[in-house]
Amino acid sequence: MIRCKFLLSILILFNLPSKAQHPTDYFGNPLNIPIKLAGNFGECRSNHFHSGLDMKTDSKENYPVYAVADGYVSRIKMQNGGFGHALYIQHPNGYTSLYAHLNDYAPAIQEYMRNEQYRRKSWTLDLYPPSTMFRVKKGDLVAYSGNTGGSTAPHLHLEIRNAKGNPVNGMLCGFDIKDAIAPKPYKVALYDADNSIYEQEPTYKDLKQKGGYYTADTAILYGSKIGVGIDVFDYMNDSKNTLNFYTAELYMDSVLQCAITLDDISYDITRYMNAYVDYKAKKQTDRWIQLLFRLPGNQLSHIYKTNNERGTLDISDEAPHRINMRLTDALGNFSDVMFYVRYDGKGGAELMCGDDLFKQGIAKTFNHPNVKFTLGAEALYDDVCLDFKEIADSEAYSARYQLHHTYVPIHSYFTLFIKPNKPIPFDLRNKIAVIENDGKGDYGYAATYDNGWYKKSIRYFGEYRLVADTEPPRIIPMQSRDALLKASRISFKVKEAITSVDNFIGKIDGEWVPFEQAGDVFFYTFDDKCKKGEHELLITATDENGNSETITYTFTR
Repeated sequence: MIRCKFLLSILILFNLPSKAQHPTDYFGNPLNIPIKLAGNFGECRSNHFHSGLDMKTDSKENYPVYAVADGYVSRIKMQNGGFGHALYIQHPNGYTSLYAHLNDYAPAIQEYMRNEQYRRKSWTLDLYPPSTMFRVKKGDLVAYSGNTGGSTAPHLHLEIRNAKGNPVNGMLCGFDIKDAIAPKPYKVALYDADNSIYEQEPTYKDLKQKGGYYTADTAILYGSKIGVGIDVFDYMNDSKNTLNFYTAELYMDSVLQCAITLDDISYDITRYMNAYVDYKAKKQTDRWIQLLFRLPGNQLSHIYKTNNERGTLDISDEAPHRINMRLTDALGNFSDVMFYVRYDGKGGAELMCGDDLFKQGIAKTFNHPNVKFTLGAEALYDDVCLDFKEIADSEAYSARYQLHHTYVPIHSYFTLFIKPNKPIPFDLRNKIAVIENDGKGDYGYAATYDNGWYKKSIRYFGEYRLVADTEPPRIIPMQSRDALLKASRISFKVKEAITSVDNFIGKIDGEWVPFEQAGDVFFYTFDDKCKKGEHELLITATDENGNSETITYTFTR
């Protein structure tokens, strides 16, 4: 009888999340080795959800990559970061497959890409070939795996995108992936839902496995309305990598309060991952606490089903309430969590900060004699009591200005204005940089002069100051001339003191050649444009403020 009542209460509220209807017998293995994952869809990453499946390549590069289904090559993209060398295939069923962090493409595609680089005199490319140019069949060779772009280890990043262009959960698309391991929760975090998540410390409860559940001691809480977060990872057979669940369900007293389904997350909204998690906890403890309730500024509404607008829990009656969670991965393995909560009747402290309060959903301007900025209505995910400090700095052209704390995320860009606190020589007016310090290091960006102020569009809280940027990049050869006799490429390290390298041009015997960037290294892979013999290489590196260095380098190959 209790079980029937439990199920009925679920059905009355809303339907439980069901698996999305993606094709399960359409796509094949893009590699000629068994699929093992280093990352899955929906993982929490810096400022975004992971949008694909990271397939291991045995820590090696240049594994053949095959088309997962019939179609045509619809896009070829070459970029320094992000996906690096990427290939897109459009399929007749409306879906698109994306292959990223590649080294080379199949010979015909590689030749086309290289010719376009020379024609445009640009290493970076974003090409949309005609649909008739590169038609492929399922299983055709299309590329070779690598470690390019933002990759930190050799692997293939595969995405499946729907007809709207949104990445979908590839674990639901029928790939042959072995997994019999359920998600493992480590601790729960409990929040006062009536106060800002950034202005409180949650109550943590460690979880221990007991009798088929992960359990914790009863939590006595000072908030009458609470939100629940979970520290959890999923794992797979034959892999030590941490992954994420597919669905999470939260119940109070057998009634479903909030359900999350990680699927179909577009790039337009992926930055809301910063509101999906306790961003402050990540910054302070390096753990991802995933929230089973919505912050006020979280617009990821489609991944949630809740019993109220935000999925918060009312425990104001001061009675014990049983909390249950079910965490399920895409292959159906699940873990259950159970513990009790009770309100202590005392209530939490109200947020008191006067004019320093920046409320979520309301635009507000901060004005100081030497600093000003406006946060738009959608900039914050929750209220913030702004902490501002001015710190003297005799070596800079301004004081150091602490704009709140890096543990509070900002969704949208805003323009920061800083006024110099000392005269800037006319010849340096266009050589000023804004330096951001996030507590780990300095990051410089060219600033724009605007009627006595310098401005820069930014997206993070932190510490900021103005400095002069007059030092050009330094170009350092990475190989001896003798080594180049047998080398397959020529490489240079470029060191930039303040901002970053904005442009890098290499010419061999007066002709442009494509140099690829990997961090602070630029390299040219020898091709038929550079024959055997003696050559003169002219290189120019320019930073964001127009400082440049040019070197001439002679070599023989």
